[in-house]
Parts: sequence; structure tokens; C-alpha cells
Amino acid sequence: MDLKEIQSLIKFVSKSGVNEVKLELEDFKITIKTGAGNSDTTIVHQAPMAMQHAPMAVAPVVAPVAAAPVEEKSEASEDSKYITITSPIIGTFYRKASPEKPNFVEVGDSVQSESIVCIIEAMKLFNEIESEVSGKIVKVLVDDSSPVEFGQPLFLVDPS
Repeated sequence: MDLKEIQSLIKFVSKSGVNEVKLELEDFKITIKTGAGNSDTTIVHQAPMAMQHAPMAVAPVVAPVAAAPVEEKSEASEDSKYITITSPIIGTFYRKASPEKPNFVEVGDSVQSESIVCIIEAMKLFNEIESEVSGKIVKVLVDDSSPVEFGQPLFLVDPS
């Protein structure tokens, strides 16, 4: 198997919704696992294996994919006037600096450009996230101590 075949196999597995696929050929073995949170893990072992009678065939498995919930138009049009503060990194979202301290911002608080709104911990480093706009916090979109992805919306800010 060449690199392009492996890449197309990875794409097929990630789109199909299967949790794990194992493929064993004469000269190598591939295990592709997909987990929760849309993170894909690919493990490729290329080592001589014991002699097999016949190579295993992998049958494509298609699992039903859940449809994304559709938001109501009134809520979407209402949120369109707000500016979204998004996560600049992958990590764990915290609303306060420590358990005994108050939250950086609450719904209804006014924020200025460059004021700290939260902390995102990534690889044991605590990164202060600053507001890029001035305005009033309308909604907190993420629960405290929950994982966030790059570009994930964190807060809605009313700039007026």
C-alpha cells in the first residue's frame, strides 16, 4: 500500500463513522481509530509479520450519522448582531484564574479591547484570552473546565 491509498483509507474511515478499522497485509498492519470530539488517531505499524494463510479483507462499514441540530431563524438573526470571541488555541476553558477567585467576566459585564475574559490551559500553560472588541458580554457559550477547539466560539459580545 502506498501513501495515497493509506490517506484515502483514513478519509473513508473518518467519513463513515466507524470507530476502528484494522487492516493487516503481508508486510504491514494499519489500525485507524476515531474517537469522540472529532479527533482522529492513526497508528501504522510497518514490520514483518508471521506468515498468514490469506490476507484479511476489510469490508466497508457504513454507520448512520446523526444530523446536526438546526437552530431557529429568530435566534440566528438575533445572534448575528453580536461579535463572537473565539478560542485561539486548543485546550481547557476556565472562567476564573483559580477556584477561589471570581469569574473574569459575567453576562452583562462591559469589556474593553484587550481585557481578559478567560484562561485556556494547553499543555500545562495557562493562556490569558483577551477580548478583541469593546462591548457588553451577552452570552457565555462554553461551560467552565470544558475542552475547547481552535476557533470555537466562547462569548457573544454586543459592540453597541
